[in-house]
Amino acid sequence: MNLNVNGTEYSLDGLDPDTPLLWALRDALSLKGTKFGCGAGLCGACTVHIDGQPVRSCVTPAAAVSGRKVITIEAVAGKVAEAVKAAWIKNNVPQCGYCQSGQIMSAVALLTADANPSRELVDRSMSGNICRCGTYPRIRAAIAEASKALA
Repeated sequence: MNLNVNGTEYSLDGLDPDTPLLWALRDALSLKGTKFGCGAGLCGACTVHIDGQPVRSCVTPAAAVSGRKVITIEAVAGKVAEAVKAAWIKNNVPQCGYCQSGQIMSAVALLTADANPSRELVDRSMSGNICRCGTYPRIRAAIAEASKALA
């Protein structure tokens, strides 16, 4: 099986096609930024971008992304990603930090699709990302700040 991850082609011979993408990334490719949270696609900790769209890697079979472009937190880049990362730091978003890679990947996808989202769209787009520490007000503030920086 061939995977394009972070701009590099990998041949993962012997990997069971049904292996969740999360485990292919973490175990086969040693990309540890994408986190395991719930294993059911409900918490968002495992969010990556597949062809630019946020996807839960814990419920996505590795075979399903063959021939597609996978971007993880280690390689998310560009104007939107830099604005989000800067806003995250300025607003001191992380507390424990465990969910943050998924939160950032979802925020980047949101602001790529709509650089000036309404509060309702932010809430709807980020609702699938759970933060056990409850940093939601800081996450919203960081998204608003990143949106202003992109204007």
